[in-house]
Amino acid sequence: MQRFTAKTVLVTGGSSGIGLAAAQAFAAEGARVIITGRDEAALAKAKAAIGDQAEVIRADSGNSRAAAELAGEVSRLGVQLDAIFINAGSASFSPFDKVSEDLWDRTFNTNVKGPYFQIQALLPLLKQGASIVLNGSINAHIGMPDSSVYAASKAALISLAKTLSAELLPRGVRVNVISPGPIATPLYGKLGMDAETLQGVAEQIRNQVPLGRFGTPEELASTVLHLSAPESAFIVGTEIVVDGGMSQL
Repeated sequence: MQRFTAKTVLVTGGSSGIGLAAAQAFAAEGARVIITGRDEAALAKAKAAIGDQAEVIRADSGNSRAAAELAGEVSRLGVQLDAIFINAGSASFSPFDKVSEDLWDRTFNTNVKGPYFQIQALLPLLKQGASIVLNGSINAHIGMPDSSVYAASKAALISLAKTLSAELLPRGVRVNVISPGPIATPLYGKLGMDAETLQGVAEQIRNQVPLGRFGTPEELASTVLHLSAPESAFIVGTEIVVDGGMSQL
């Protein structure tokens, strides 16, 4: 299929994992893709992986001032956006009694404040009928120990999708959420654990998934593309959970 021929899509946090998989899938279906990230080397590698349709912009998704700068960069490319995938996020875990204000601020700045003001800054660049997909998490629903701050930030993002849906629908803009369960991405390698501990944690998580495995970034990407395409025009303010049944059974 070529559902995104002659369309332009923005993917925040598009240099690895779910974001990169989505960017590649959009490009494979004809889209011009703009990806953001903080690491220049990772962005360059992602651009090479996506192909000639890719544009890269270095941006800090946790900085609300950077939101306006990113919108300015996109505007200078002379494009309007058909879809946005707000994927960039931060996952830090800590027991409740050890949570610091710094961890709280970093998590909410990246997962809530950044997306909120990024969407606000990009509104003038959205075409009629554009789609916004936010990357939530099943942690907002399952009450996993040590995830209080992360889970609260994702719950806020899911709520934001519902309220923005009502507010932006008169502009013809749809907002929806995907909430992944455990997905095999580099995120798990950034949790500060040694290899043995990380393997043990991964096995514990895998045992909680009825399908008996981690999901793949490509499986998430297919849902992002569905929510971004005209075929999903009647889906508004909805959360689609992609977790192998972990939160359902």
